[in-house]
Amino acid sequence: MKWISSKQAAELGKSLAAIVLAFVIGALFILVAGESPATAYSSLLKGALGTPQAVANTVSKSIPLAFTGLAVALGSRCGMLNIGAEGQLHAGAMAATLTGLTLSFLPAPILLVVSIAAGIAAGMLVGSVPGIFKAKFQTNEVIVAIMLNYVCTLFTSWLVNGPFKVPGSTAQTEMLPENIWFARLLPKTQLTWALFLLLATAVLMYIFLWKTSVGYQLRAVGANASAAKTAGIPVNFYLIMAMTLSGGIAALAGVTEIFGKYHRFIEGFSPSFGFTGIAVAILGKNHPAGVLLTSLLFGVLEMGSLRMSRETAVSTNMVTVIQSLVILFVAAPELIRWSRKRRG
Repeated sequence: MKWISSKQAAELGKSLAAIVLAFVIGALFILVAGESPATAYSSLLKGALGTPQAVANTVSKSIPLAFTGLAVALGSRCGMLNIGAEGQLHAGAMAATLTGLTLSFLPAPILLVVSIAAGIAAGMLVGSVPGIFKAKFQTNEVIVAIMLNYVCTLFTSWLVNGPFKVPGSTAQTEMLPENIWFARLLPKTQLTWALFLLLATAVLMYIFLWKTSVGYQLRAVGANASAAKTAGIPVNFYLIMAMTLSGGIAALAGVTEIFGKYHRFIEGFSPSFGFTGIAVAILGKNHPAGVLLTSLLFGVLEMGSLRMSRETAVSTNMVTVIQSLVILFVAAPELIRWSRKRRG
């Protein structure tokens, strides 16, 4: 199976160049701060990749970003910008949690599958709304998705602060049954078999988009909706399909965080995974392989920043600077081209 074409490889090469440039400029900032870039970056890499446990936790941090990145990438392949992944992952996490708590009498394997399915269904439902409004009323999907982000995050906040809140100061639900927690792949780390769910999702997304006629037509709509319509492709159907599937994938970011790390819904569990996923998708050129690599890079930066700040005077905010530079160098030109394309 050929995962990537020469054109896509060239695009990923541009992303790599942007990453290198961001680290070079970051090194200049570190020098201005009076620290050694070599020492700082060495500490960062050791913190993220220095031990098996560090590697496992780095991969764990990348998983929700990869899910939201894949979600945004799928929508983008159909010409739709799914900026609503944050709301979709909240809806999925809450639906999966409440299903796991309500149906706890079911056998563990069945309960786990049903809970995950409920989370995916909730994300798909939320994701379908911008697609439907776009297809039926030509409403900008970005505006609808942004509004749904507020609806989903605030509604789940009300649920976890109200009817499903357990006693205590923290806004959280009851603990899920232990027999449906995601098993850890390495003791004393946060890495669970959510990794395999992610890899399966990425492979299936690749096969769907590049190895099926439905995926080809979906990409054709994204490349040129007018030409696709002229060719007899049901454009509106694919707009709705893309956003629905995108919402389901985004929901998995929330489901895997809850079932793998927190084992209950906790308010604020997502530090904007959905919005960071937009950058991950753009940097990964909306390709599953690129998204996985980009999310891993972000995981390395997040994990390594803690050790870097301990061993040097460089603040963890430097990681935010580097991430922002990467996004600036890669995302800005892409967004400009996307905007021009949308205006015709």
